[in-house]
Amino acid sequence: MKQVKEEIVHTISAYLEKDEAGDYKIPTIRQRPILLMGPPGVGKTQIMEQIARECKILLVSYTMTHHTRQSAVGLPMIQEKVFQGSSYAVTEYTMSEIIASIYQKMEETGLREGILFIDEINCVSETLAPAMLQFLQCKTFGGQAVPKGWLIVAAGNPPEYNKSVREFDMVTLDRVRILSVEADESVWREYARNQKVHGAILSYLELKPNNFYRVEADVDGMQYVTARGWEDFSCLLFAYEARKLKVTPEIVYEYLHHKDIAEDVAAYLDLYRKYQDDYGIEDILLGKGNPEAFVRILRAGFDERLSVTNLLIDGLLTRFQKVLQEKEITDRYFTFLKSYRQSAEQTASPVLEYEAGILKTEELLAKKERDGFYGKEEKLLNRRLVSLLKDGKPLDASFSKEEAFAFARERFMEQRRKLESLEEAAKASLEAAFDFMEEAFGRGEEMVVFVTELTIGRAAAAFLAEYGCRRYLLYHQELLIGSRKRKLLSELEMQK
Repeated sequence: MKQVKEEIVHTISAYLEKDEAGDYKIPTIRQRPILLMGPPGVGKTQIMEQIARECKILLVSYTMTHHTRQSAVGLPMIQEKVFQGSSYAVTEYTMSEIIASIYQKMEETGLREGILFIDEINCVSETLAPAMLQFLQCKTFGGQAVPKGWLIVAAGNPPEYNKSVREFDMVTLDRVRILSVEADESVWREYARNQKVHGAILSYLELKPNNFYRVEADVDGMQYVTARGWEDFSCLLFAYEARKLKVTPEIVYEYLHHKDIAEDVAAYLDLYRKYQDDYGIEDILLGKGNPEAFVRILRAGFDERLSVTNLLIDGLLTRFQKVLQEKEITDRYFTFLKSYRQSAEQTASPVLEYEAGILKTEELLAKKERDGFYGKEEKLLNRRLVSLLKDGKPLDASFSKEEAFAFARERFMEQRRKLESLEEAAKASLEAAFDFMEEAFGRGEEMVVFVTELTIGRAAAAFLAEYGCRRYLLYHQELLIGSRKRKLLSELEMQK
């Protein structure tokens, strides 16, 4: 999926590039649709959402198994046409729901380019199959074409995963770009870290990577575990932990439909929580580690050592993410304040000017949210920013320009001091984590895992790039990461 994402981003840049006359350099007829073929649950839909946000284009998404021929193609209607002086009744079609959705999206946002994503395209009913072939070959539904500037991406499942799959003929396949998608735990891990998938899940899969994606048929029917299942289960796991609810094997099985794996995961979750309490992970990150923890870790098995390493990673990533969020808010707050200082010089009412700045900011953020360019985390940051700006509004309408700016600046400095406190605490926790790792494992395999996880995590990479860490750079250069990490883990697993 990582390679698929990169290729689609490159395709968008190529397809949407225009010449001096404003025409697309690659004519629409030569802009082949992309057909993703791969097992269910590997994240094809989510990757489209990420791509649209990053490329700042629109996304219209449909799952074709939910559609009839009428909703996809449109309804037939009779039109009166005159040919060579004679009138004829001609059958035409109303605009399909899918094409109408594209135009509706463009009307709402004012944008003209995007991705039309059609999922499960080869699992449609017999009556809809010809329309799907026409769509891939001619980029039309019924009589209406997909607007220019829209990249078509379709996804389908191989026949071994779905009995209702229909084969595409050579004529159709010769008009599309086929990308085969595979489930890869090591690649998914990087995505999962950035999506904040629960640390216990990532730690479990570090130990049991072969359980990441399983599809098996036995006497009890189909048993399966998918990437989608792990991510959905992660959300439930966070919610249950917040409410102190027990996660049983039966609950795990609702997401991971493989009895042996569900039981194994439930047992590991109990161990993971126990390690967190027994070792005092928070105390270690505060530089208050218990000496007994070192004695125990030296006698511990591989599973336990790796679990403790991942618990330290989880604690650090939480701190790094908090710092980066506060830094983003502080930087945007500073930009607002800088703009306000300039505009306040040109007005007789600095307080009203501040209020106008807040309103302008709110309108801009609301538009980008409607356009789909913000994820959940960014929306929460936007709300916090607006709340801080409102708290910093000068209270007295009689304030002079200097007094109004001084009041607003003091509220900004409070936010700045909060950020600095979080920065120092996070840097101290990183050093404390390295202290523990060095004393417990030296330059062993666990340190390789520790440094690798710091490297692949987006929050960790951003924090380290901004604030640096001498020991991280030392170990990063000294210890191999990536392929060596997996090799070492494999070798240790064989030695158990």
